[in-house]
Amino acid sequence: MSATTRQKILITGASSGLGEGMARQFAGKGRDLALCARRLDRLDALADELRPTAGRVATARLDVTDTDSVPGVFTALADEIGGLDRVIVNAGSGKGAPIGTGMASANIETVQTNLVGALAQVEAAMEIFRAQDHGHLVLVSSMSAVRGLPRAQAAYSASKAGLATLGQGLQAEFAGSAITISVLLPGYIETDINRGVETAMMTGTEQGVRAMVSAIENESSWAPVPRWPWIPIAAALRHLPSAITRRMV
Repeated sequence: MSATTRQKILITGASSGLGEGMARQFAGKGRDLALCARRLDRLDALADELRPTAGRVATARLDVTDTDSVPGVFTALADEIGGLDRVIVNAGSGKGAPIGTGMASANIETVQTNLVGALAQVEAAMEIFRAQDHGHLVLVSSMSAVRGLPRAQAAYSASKAGLATLGQGLQAEFAGSAITISVLLPGYIETDINRGVETAMMTGTEQGVRAMVSAIENESSWAPVPRWPWIPIAAALRHLPSAITRRMV
């Protein structure tokens, strides 16, 4: 199935940041959108903006840590826009603290959102895709999945590595089928989650989202985004000795 047939797209975490940016770009392509996030008021305002260019737009409140609610929300949104061709698992949290410093709740919340909540989304999406025997699952992981990060980023890095590994397992299971799985690894893209990060490698929101949408439309199996400088950085993080990479992270 070609990327141009992915007309009906569900995006989680769509009320702000990368999710909102992707929704805007897909709306500009005339796609039907199912948007969910915790902040329904912001979602509804966004939907009103997108309707003149998008196809159908449906919204629903969703807290992905309420894992029991995820399948029902996905099914209801699919019914509202007439099915799902692509699900983008994007909702995430960037909270964290150095492990063992008395801030365990922040790290646990991050893992519950980014890994347990993501697994609930994957389960719901794949149940729909298995039933219809086609679909494109997109997992928004992170460059931090490539090599474990220290200090306040340790739990976040672990959660995103778990999500990337989940995607790899599904890719092996569904290789050669009409169900496709993409794992995206964004680098530093200017959003609320990266507010306060000072680095020369920060990419503007629009450029970063455009790179993500391009990788999604190409149905790349594994995609650091933007490609420069993150493809060579990913290769370095994967293959260089720890004595070197610990100075990079």
